Amino acid sequence: RSETQLALQCVERKSDMSKPTYLGFPDSLDHPERWPPNDCSLIDSGDTAWMLVSTALVFFMTPGLAFFYAGLIHRRSVITIMMQCFISLGIVSCLWFLIGFSLAFGETSRNIIGNPSSYPLFLNLDLCTPVGYPMWPATGTIPAIIFAGYQMLFAVITPAVIAGAFADRFRFGPFLLFLALWSLLVYCPFAHWVWSPNGYLFQWGVRDFAGGIVVHIAAGWSALGSVLFTGSRHFDSEHDRLIANTPHNRTFVALGVGILWFGWCGFNGAAGGESNGVAAYALTNSCISAGAGMLTWLAVEQHHTGKPSLVGACIGLVCGLATVGCSAGYIRPWAAFLVGSVAGPWCYAAIELRKAFKLDDALDVWGVHGAGGLLGSTLLGCLADEGINGMGRSGAFFGKQLCASVWTAFYSCAMTYLILTLINLVTPIIPTKDQLRAGLDVSLHNELAYDEDAVKHARGLPSSVECAPACKDGALEVIQVKADVGHPAADAAAPPPATMIVFQQTTPQTGCA
Repeated sequence: RSETQLALQCVERKSDMSKPTYLGFPDSLDHPERWPPNDCSLIDSGDTAWMLVSTALVFFMTPGLAFFYAGLIHRRSVITIMMQCFISLGIVSCLWFLIGFSLAFGETSRNIIGNPSSYPLFLNLDLCTPVGYPMWPATGTIPAIIFAGYQMLFAVITPAVIAGAFADRFRFGPFLLFLALWSLLVYCPFAHWVWSPNGYLFQWGVRDFAGGIVVHIAAGWSALGSVLFTGSRHFDSEHDRLIANTPHNRTFVALGVGILWFGWCGFNGAAGGESNGVAAYALTNSCISAGAGMLTWLAVEQHHTGKPSLVGACIGLVCGLATVGCSAGYIRPWAAFLVGSVAGPWCYAAIELRKAFKLDDALDVWGVHGAGGLLGSTLLGCLADEGINGMGRSGAFFGKQLCASVWTAFYSCAMTYLILTLINLVTPIIPTKDQLRAGLDVSLHNELAYDEDAVKHARGLPSSVECAPACKDGALEVIQVKADVGHPAADAAAPPPATMIVFQQTTPQTGCA
């Protein structure tokens, strides 16, 4: 139908569509008269197009996170860590559709949590319903349904981020329970407190433009709580420890970070809900902070280890993006450069501190997201520019941001520990020794990431050996096996020599092994 026909239809139905059709318990809604009317003339096509594109960009971040984590982990858990990222798309999307969006952005109950009857099954989000009360401070120019979808993908990627902390220590069934409970008990409350105009932290004056508090602090400090509960991984030898803590595929790391940075343009750039100057500042500030974070991380790494690394460059980039999230739409580009420049050394120091306390955060989720988000949220109080988005820096604003950040860190860590305790009472979380010995990819999912590992598994060879294909000479097949000793730790003087083992195996097969 043409826009003219659609507009005429809206006018004809104005008497029926002027108020939303309440479901569930309408008497519990605080201000039904403040809900925006269903009026197509309020929708701006430019803002809507930007939100549609940004929603797709944020969706793309979850597969990017899967590649990033898969490259950082050892080869026997690639399928497991990718599955944990992808399954969040299924579990959290459905949960958000059923009740999560209502809890986060519905009518409030004592400024603590949203009313579950506000938007169950995304009802009350009609064709021409613009974003507005109770999910937004004022009636906006985009359809509320795209706002719900955009926020859904924030909710999807946040618990997936946590999975990197407890790699090799979580069975799949308990992980599904964790996704659901954490989303309902941690993510939805903080989304309501910080982003909903009815939330008590929002009304107190706390601001979080694109998830510095709700996403990064909540996920990062939940990662710490999960590591405290699951404890450290156990290794039979120092060689096994080295293999487990060495990125197995650095090209996956670079690919994943490239996808994440691309998606972050929508993650930070569209958080204001409009295609305007604030969005331009947010996107530009994000890229500036990412570049600065990368450079300062590499500078510290060069000083500490003597050589810069590709993995270090990728992690430094993520540090800059995670740290600037809270302030991206409130600061000038010079401030974004400052945030990123501080983020690299700050997160590097946090990771070294984690190592000193012997906490086994496998992929350093706390050091990057927890510490970085805490820094970025606090710096907003010092760097906000009133001319950008109406919030100016002040001592009071700094204090509120600091208090909200510390409260988020404490609540997320403690609630995650409690959630895992309750799940463990129902079903064991940590895999058995036999499952770990076989590798979680095989024992939990009956899959292997690489065909060569499948060959080794069938022959009874450990996955820590690397088989070089060799052609058969007559009935005798010659196979070269090189021990995969990984790469040395950052402070090691030189890599240990690789071990070459050549053995012969009689096989009736023809061609190359």
